[in-house]
Amino acid sequence: MALDERKLDVLRAIVEDYVATREPVGSKVLVERHNLRVSPATVRNDMAVLEDEGYIRQPHTSAGRVPTDRGYRLFVDKLSRIKPLSPAERRAIERFLLGAVDLDDVVRRSVRLLAQLTRQVAVVQYPSLARSSVRHLELVPMSTTRLMLVMIADTGRVEQRLVDLPGSITPDDVVELRQLINQQLVGKRLIDAPLLVQTLNEEITPALRSPMHALSSVLLETLVEHGEERIALAGTANLTRCGILDFQGSLRPILEALEEEVILLKLFGVVDQTMTQVRIGDENGIEDLRTTSVVATGYGPGSTVVGGMGVIGPTRMDYPSTIATVRAVARYVGDLLAQA
Repeated sequence: MALDERKLDVLRAIVEDYVATREPVGSKVLVERHNLRVSPATVRNDMAVLEDEGYIRQPHTSAGRVPTDRGYRLFVDKLSRIKPLSPAERRAIERFLLGAVDLDDVVRRSVRLLAQLTRQVAVVQYPSLARSSVRHLELVPMSTTRLMLVMIADTGRVEQRLVDLPGSITPDDVVELRQLINQQLVGKRLIDAPLLVQTLNEEITPALRSPMHALSSVLLETLVEHGEERIALAGTANLTRCGILDFQGSLRPILEALEEEVILLKLFGVVDQTMTQVRIGDENGIEDLRTTSVVATGYGPGSTVVGGMGVIGPTRMDYPSTIATVRAVARYVGDLLAQA
């Protein structure tokens, strides 16, 4: 059945009180703390309906009520008013992130900042090369038969590789190779690199074919065979502070799940930048994380998503504040990458 506005207001009040106090919420307390404009008897009747519909439950006899995962879901979808960050909070985020010296520092600062602001476990995926484009390619002569290839992605990520050549090469040849690879690849997505590198090999002059062939294999290794995706994690100590446990009353399975990068990538690795995803309890699809909620979003320069970030915490989390914080940090990181 559809809930009327009064019952939705009661559910909102129960969620907000339980998140704030960690104590089951009774009808008398709701009437005293919230301007519900109805009697305790009416609130009790509304709570009985909410319980029958599976939005709240009674943890033990003579106790008040606590939200269920279904109740939190309805709260997030319909009831939560996203709490705007204060000007001071926004300035603090900006100052903290603007001090970053490189991409690794941006990621490290971002994950620490998320953990501090939300008091949850924070996760930030390093920008994925698979979603990046080439900003610049540099060739640095190390000797007459060896070059250093430096690839700078649009996210600021830098990859370096040594290229051993089959024979000696002149400075003028290095300049020409540098111009050719930049003309062909700058601004192009890394996933399009194989075809573009093949075209380079086919169109190169005979005199440069041999060094280009050696360079091409390293180019492909740099642009395509990026393999591992990296994850930064912070705030695992917050799990003990918030009292989060699995259904058997243990913290160990949750900690073990957080050590598996494949699990974190599943939760944070493919996130649309235009929306914030909230997965509650079983929605995570991870058995050991059924007592947790995940708030995640994508980030990147402009409209390009290069990675995901967010937090993991108890289902009893302050969703409006957490969602606002994750969104704000993602936006600032995206702006930084756009300026890099």
